[in-house]
Order: sequence, then C-alpha cells, then structure tokens
Amino acid sequence: MMHGVLVKLSIIWHIINYQMITKIKAAVEYIQNKYPAKPLVGIVLGSGLGSFTNEMKIEQEIAYSEIPHFPLSTVEGHSGKLIFGELGGKQVVAMAGRFHYYEGYTAEEVVFPIRAMKFLGISTLLISNAAGGMNLDFEVGNLMVIKDHISLFTPNPLIGENIAALGTRFPDMSQPYSKILINKAKAIAARENIDLKEGVYCGVTGPTFETRAEYKLLNIIGGDAVGMSTVQEVIAAVHMGLTVFAISVITDIGIREEENKITHAEVLLAAKEAEPKLTHIFKELIAGL
Repeated sequence: MMHGVLVKLSIIWHIINYQMITKIKAAVEYIQNKYPAKPLVGIVLGSGLGSFTNEMKIEQEIAYSEIPHFPLSTVEGHSGKLIFGELGGKQVVAMAGRFHYYEGYTAEEVVFPIRAMKFLGISTLLISNAAGGMNLDFEVGNLMVIKDHISLFTPNPLIGENIAALGTRFPDMSQPYSKILINKAKAIAARENIDLKEGVYCGVTGPTFETRAEYKLLNIIGGDAVGMSTVQEVIAAVHMGLTVFAISVITDIGIREEENKITHAEVLLAAKEAEPKLTHIFKELIAGL
C-alpha cells in the first residue's frame, strides 16, 4: 500500500518538474526572440529602486505580462518588466519589480524569473532590497551588504523532488554570498566615502511589518536587518551555481521603540534617497567582472 502511494507521489513530482522546465524554456524562448543578446549579469531591484535603470543603456524592455508563465508584480514601487541593456560595459538584465511570497505566489513562482535569467545566460546575480534595520548602529538610508541570511520563516523553493537540470539535491549554503564581490563592494564604498554596513538578513513572509517583539527576537538570533524577499531568490540562484551579491537599503530602524510605526510610503522614500549610492556600487561591481 505504502509503496503504491510513494510511486504515485514520484510520478506526480516528475510531472510537476517536467512542467516547470517546460515553462522556463517557453519564457526564455519568448524573451530570446525579443532580445537575442546574452546577458552576463542579472539584477533584481527592490522596493523603490526602479530608477536604477536610468543608468543603463537600455536596449529592450519586456513587460512581465507579455512573457509566458511569468508572474505579475502587484506591489507599489515594482514596475513589472525585464529591462535589457548595458551597464558598466557589460550586458545585463534587470528585474524592475520582483515577486513576494505574501502576494500569494508559491515559492516556485517567486524564483521563476531567477531560473529564467540563468537559462538566458547570466552567471552573476545582484540583488537589492529594502529592509528594516535591527542593528542599533545602523541609520535610515544606510546600505548593508548581506554577508549571510537566516531563512526560517519562508518555504524553501527547492522543496519537492529535485530538478537535476537546475542543480544538486542538497546545495551547500555555507557561503551563499560571494566574498569576492563583498570585498570589492567594500573597496568601492571606501573610495567613494559611502558608509557601507555589513550584516545578516532575516527573510520573513510579510506583508505585515514586524512587531516590536519580533524585531527583538530576530535581532537576538543574529539578524541585522529584516525583509520580505531575497532569501528564496538566493537559494534558487545558489542551487543553479550563480555567483550572488546582495545589498539592503535600510529604510527604517524598527527595533527602536520610538520608531516602530512604519509605512510603505516611508520605505519607498528612504530607498529612493539611497538609490544613487547603491547604483554606483552595482555599476562598479559589474564593470569589474
């Protein structure tokens, strides 16, 4: 009886995996028909950071709504399109708008664009996000390089039968963020007198901002900043062998008792003000690849 159930489950997972690869290939084929050049770097832009693309020499824009099987952004501050072009002398593709688990998407749907970008040809993934600060040494507007993350609260996108075409069953996560790129970012920041912090990012589901007790708990377990994105994207990227660099814009310091009331509008404003510094670091990193 149990053997029969396991066989049926195996068949179901095989079908799901086949469908996933088929969907990725369909999306990639559509994109390549619109833009045949091969991007070297993928960029994920967080809340309020869409103006980053003003620094790009844009060659093609494709709305998510046009791409087969692509999710759609539903959050203010996420425009919802892939932008192809040149930045720092390299071919890049930027996601102007990402997807979050709290929007009702599955973990697999959240990371679908990351997987598609890998199939498009990227070898490096740069990620940005807006995050709440939990380190009392941080200030609103600081940039924090993510040196590690804590992911105890969102579903792992690799749950289920492994898709061998994407990566190994048990990917190593001892160093998900490239130390080489972290050191290069520090050097860039030092040259430009940018106050660049470094810390651990905690990924949570959202969409509520954290309570005071939650901020304190996450800080106690080792978190310096908290947000509602990134960790699932990084897990999928590491699974596929991509080099990853991520940076948070600290948009609030929620752990301070007197500053605990936070609005999305304030998050977007803080992210916009910090954007030029983040853009410069990304541009210089890409130029040095």
